[in-house]
Parts: sequence; structure tokens; C-alpha cells
Amino acid sequence: MRQINYETLIEKIAKFIKRKIKESKAKGVILGISGGVDSATTACLAVKALGKEKVFGLIMPYYKNYEIKDAILVCNNLGIKYKIINIKNIVDEFEKTLDFKIDKITKGNLMVRSRMVILYGIANAKNYLVLGTSNKTEFLVGYFTKWGDGASDIAPLLSLYKTEVRKIAKILEVPEKIVLKKPTAGLWKGQTDEDELGIEYDLLDKILYRLIDLKMKREDVAKDLGITLDCVLYVENLVKRSKHKRKLPAFPKI
Repeated sequence: MRQINYETLIEKIAKFIKRKIKESKAKGVILGISGGVDSATTACLAVKALGKEKVFGLIMPYYKNYEIKDAILVCNNLGIKYKIINIKNIVDEFEKTLDFKIDKITKGNLMVRSRMVILYGIANAKNYLVLGTSNKTEFLVGYFTKWGDGASDIAPLLSLYKTEVRKIAKILEVPEKIVLKKPTAGLWKGQTDEDELGIEYDLLDKILYRLIDLKMKREDVAKDLGITLDCVLYVENLVKRSKHKRKLPAFPKI
């Protein structure tokens, strides 16, 4: 993977956040706190850049028994204000208005977009910017919901692969159990990112880095990592299939 001076990078990202807030004349930032490593790291960077008084966290579970202890731990450790909003009633009302049954993927997208609506509603009221928590790995393979968790004003982690986010998290002293736990969006019981993606982040990052950053041929990537060509093609297809998510809406030229 890339050779990065993470201490320097942390300072660079913090300055970036501070500059963007100043340019927009916003009073602070708001972000969703899931209890995962991405949102925890983003919150840490925001506090470093702006101070805890200008960072507000939203914890938005759907299931009543959804584990929110880690999300609360992140907020308390940083000393930031936070609010817990259960989105079940909101999502269920949306679902009731539809005249057809939706599958769990569609419902998951509805949940994520509901969180986005709440984030922006509060951001507008408080003159805050919305901090995104997506990383480069998720962005490249399209593991985000269009106009959901992919929507934000600032995306501090978007140049960092998942494995790189974990390294920054350790430096920022994010609790180890959060750094090491299986990533999940909490969209349904037992759901994990890696199960949905069909590949572990450690290997996914290595493949993406070689395909995207180093622009290696797929055959060379397979040989370099000692994996099958089918595995590389699978990742390459994830990138191609999600291309539309990384672009503005298509429009005809006049």
C-alpha cells in the first residue's frame, strides 16, 4: 500500500476541515455517528480541526435493540454534543405510502436516505455543514447509497482506503474495539459490509490500489497478490458497475 506520513496527513485533513468551515461561514459541523471506525475517525478529525463545541453527532438507529453503545462512547470520549433519533417510525411511514412490497436492499437505502434528510434538516437549522464519513474503498466500489450516505458537504476520508482509515484511527486513539470490529451499516440484523461486498477490506484495498493508483494490468495484480484472476475481475466489475454513483446526473448537451 501507499507510504504515508499519517501524522502529517492528520494535520492536513484538520486544516482542510477548518478552511472549508471558514469559507462557508458555517458555525460548525454535524455528522452521523454509527459507532464504526469511519465515523469515529471523522469525528476525531473534526474535533481536532474545530474544537468539540463546533461538532455535533447524530446517532440514528432503526432497530430498538441496535447496538449504539459504541456510538455513544465515541461522542463521550470526544466530549461532543449528540442526539439519538430512532428512524424506525420515519422509515416505516415511507414504506407504508408505497403500494408494493420492498426488499431489504431497497429498505436499507430508504433508511440511509432518511438519515441524510435528518442530517441536512438539522444542518440547515444550525448553519452547519454535513461531514461525510465515506472512505475511498467504499467510493470506488459504490458501497454507498446515492443521495444517502454519499451526500455530504465535506468528505474528509474520501482519499483514504479503509485500511488507511484504521491506521489514522489508531493514532487518534479511537477505542481499539471500534477500530477492529466488523464494519456494518446496521441495515438489517447481522448485516456486515464485507458480507455484502463479498470480499474482505484488506484484500479489496490491495486490489484497488494496484488497479486504480498504480494502474496495473489485472493479470499482474493477480500475480502480484497471489490470487485468482477472477477475484481481480470481480473487484474491477464492482468499480465499473458503480460508475454512475460517482458522477453527476447525466444530461443532454445543447
